[in-house]
Amino acid sequence: IVNLGGFSLDFVSQDEMLTPLGRLDKYVASENIFNRQMVARSLLDTLKAVSEDERDCIGVLERVGRLADDSEPSVRAELMEQVPHIAIFCQENRPSIPFAFSKYLLPIVVRYLADQNNQVRKTSQAALLVLLEQELIERGDIETLVCPVLVDLTAPDSNDDVKTEAMAIICKMAPMVGKDITERLFLPRFCEMCCDCRMFHVRKVCAANFGDICSVVGGEATEELLLPRFFQLCSDNVWGVRKACAECFMTVSSSTSQEVRRTKLSSLFISLISDPSRWVRQAAFQSLGQFISTFASPNSVGQYFREGEEGECNCVHSQNRCSHFGHLKGNIDLNGFLSVKEIHRNEPQPHEKRTTCNEKDDSPADVLAPSSFSLPEPAEEESPYVSPQDNIPEQELYNSFHFWRLPIAEMDLDMELLQQGESVPEEPPCYVSSSQGKAKASAPVLDRKQLEELIENLEPHIDDPDVKAQVDVLTAALRATTMDSHLEDAFLEPRDSQGGNHYDNPFGVHQMRNSTLQMHHGDDSELSDSSFSPEDEKKSKHQDVIPQALLDQYLSMTDPSRAQTVDMEIAKHCAYSLPGVAMTLGRQNWHCLRDTYETLASDMQWKVRRTLAFSIHELALILGDQLTAADLVPVFNGFLKDLDEVRVGVLKHLYHFLKLLHQDTRRKYLYQLQEFLVTDNSRNWRFRSELAEQLVLLLELYSGQDVYDYLRPLAFSLCLDRVSSVRWTSYKLVSEIIRKVASCQALLADFLSELVEKFCHSPKWSGRQAFAFICQLAIEDDCVSLEQFSEHLLAPLLQLASDPVANVRVLLAKTIRQSLLEREYFLHSANSHQEALEQTLVALQMDLDKDVKYFASVHPGSTRLSEDAMSTTSSTY
Repeated sequence: IVNLGGFSLDFVSQDEMLTPLGRLDKYVASENIFNRQMVARSLLDTLKAVSEDERDCIGVLERVGRLADDSEPSVRAELMEQVPHIAIFCQENRPSIPFAFSKYLLPIVVRYLADQNNQVRKTSQAALLVLLEQELIERGDIETLVCPVLVDLTAPDSNDDVKTEAMAIICKMAPMVGKDITERLFLPRFCEMCCDCRMFHVRKVCAANFGDICSVVGGEATEELLLPRFFQLCSDNVWGVRKACAECFMTVSSSTSQEVRRTKLSSLFISLISDPSRWVRQAAFQSLGQFISTFASPNSVGQYFREGEEGECNCVHSQNRCSHFGHLKGNIDLNGFLSVKEIHRNEPQPHEKRTTCNEKDDSPADVLAPSSFSLPEPAEEESPYVSPQDNIPEQELYNSFHFWRLPIAEMDLDMELLQQGESVPEEPPCYVSSSQGKAKASAPVLDRKQLEELIENLEPHIDDPDVKAQVDVLTAALRATTMDSHLEDAFLEPRDSQGGNHYDNPFGVHQMRNSTLQMHHGDDSELSDSSFSPEDEKKSKHQDVIPQALLDQYLSMTDPSRAQTVDMEIAKHCAYSLPGVAMTLGRQNWHCLRDTYETLASDMQWKVRRTLAFSIHELALILGDQLTAADLVPVFNGFLKDLDEVRVGVLKHLYHFLKLLHQDTRRKYLYQLQEFLVTDNSRNWRFRSELAEQLVLLLELYSGQDVYDYLRPLAFSLCLDRVSSVRWTSYKLVSEIIRKVASCQALLADFLSELVEKFCHSPKWSGRQAFAFICQLAIEDDCVSLEQFSEHLLAPLLQLASDPVANVRVLLAKTIRQSLLEREYFLHSANSHQEALEQTLVALQMDLDKDVKYFASVHPGSTRLSEDAMSTTSSTY
């Protein structure tokens, strides 16, 4: 025993004499907090040390329970951080004790969910989620041990913080545990917490996770149980709750039918866009495009993907439509466009020449209501909108008049006209389902009179920007109702022989225009485009895919006043979701978005233009070649001359855009490709690297002669770039050009001759090294036949054996060993090049440089081509 100043150092030897369980017992009972923390932190190591003995493993887990009762919160928190690691170890290494986790660890995790210390609760919540994600908790334990505790913690008399945290855990657990448990155990309490009048934090948690719950429980439960609560949350007196509702609106909408979207959610969303709080309006406008995208259907988009031709978009005419449509899944990616993931379709009509795929019945969140879009035989039509005895032309079946308008009172026809024998258009009957009636009861839509009263009450406070924003929104809503009235007049108003209105209808065209003009509040109003006649305005902006009020709000996002009253980046959000909106409306309604797209494309903010540049290829896929040539090509040309931040957007998808153009139009861009070599910042090497990658793809779009004339100079220029990553991609480009021109002997000979002259005979060693790289790529990727390679490239390649730079000779040795000698063509005794190869290899094996000698003597199996680029090229700059 050593004694220094009264301190004994015998504890080290004493600990070494203890067993792992003995040391655990010693420090669990220590009065020193740090010792107990150390015990919690080293539990996994202790478990690993005794893993061979099942009894000792159980002993360690039993002592965890004693540690769980520690009075120090930091010890309990440390213990909880180790629980997931211990659970994983037990599952992987001790499957013979399946009850261990359920008996010893899970009760601690559940108990800590209600711990008085905030840190302990947070770590236990995180641990529980990890355990669920890793599927370490048995389903029976989830239902009997975890869920009841969480439900109890959200009881009305529970601690406020604990209640809020428990509800957040419930919402995060729902997608993991599935529909059955969520619907039986969580859904009643979730609905109750949505109406918690005392704690707005709980309501905010419910609102933020509302969409996830809807996705889990499905459409039926969403519409029957959750939507009424969602309406309450959207009108909550706390703006943070309403903002959370706006942010999850798209997910909620995806879980409902098309009918509910039109009759209930559309008007609800309009109320959020006109919210008194700027933050709520901001969130609503950011979600507007996404909400509109939930109205997308194969019927309205008119597109599908043909099997076996991935990426090819085709249009199905209305007369060739199937009787039923499946669902369309999509998501808005980083660049802000709606990407079609999958479109399921039913059997085609006999005269359609396309492959079919089987119908699938997916979750209600993604399935379109069959009754809304089915076109069966007239004898079996059971749509809720059309009674069996009524015959409506197909082209009128989905317009806003028949599809989502409110009922119109029946009108008596003028008997005088009937007596005179005038032909009076027949009034279409009103078709309203019972579910529509329920929708009006729970989500009343404001009529024109109510909207006018609201505008009149707000006018005295028009100087307030927030109030002005509300007036603008309400004015747009009034305009939408007026246009609907006008549309109805087109069906209902009898006309005289000169085509004029026989009645002095108060909702006629002229009255509508006058009442609309009276609502203008200045030149910057949304409705100040008085230069257009009502008919022109209707023709340019009207569609019947989505509620017109939603489209009007979306189009208003480019209004400069929106940036002042809502969000400075509102135009960027509009650009971000524009392809998704265009996808939803379909190419037949592109006229509704054309002006907005042009406005965004000329926006002063480069971030707006950049967003459009990144998605222009997707928009071209949606619109087709004719609209692309007319409306997108001019915008594309402008982006080519824009800032680098914008140009990179079109550059990244240059191939995808040019592929959609007509061959003559596509060929014109060959002259402009060299402009990509010039950048605002010469150090922007990633721009040049992206250009090289795109040029590899572009080879398939052009003839061998065009590739030789226009892409060859670009490829050689990029091969001499200062940055190795650019050069490496360019070597691949050159090898692919060799493949492209190989079918024409004259072009191939000229190209390879220039390749030898510029690189093999280059005064710079990096150029000669590049030649060896290109030769290796051409052989390994079979870009050229071995006969053509031997005729044009082999002799110059072997000359590099006497290169003064060792790195060049190293790469030559690798190329001969890895590529040439692996080909039977060069090993055949009758091959005239065999002797030259063997002599060169012998010379390299006697090289003074040890690396050259090594790679020429052995076959470096672990060193492949991709490593060569990093190991033997020059530095980055």
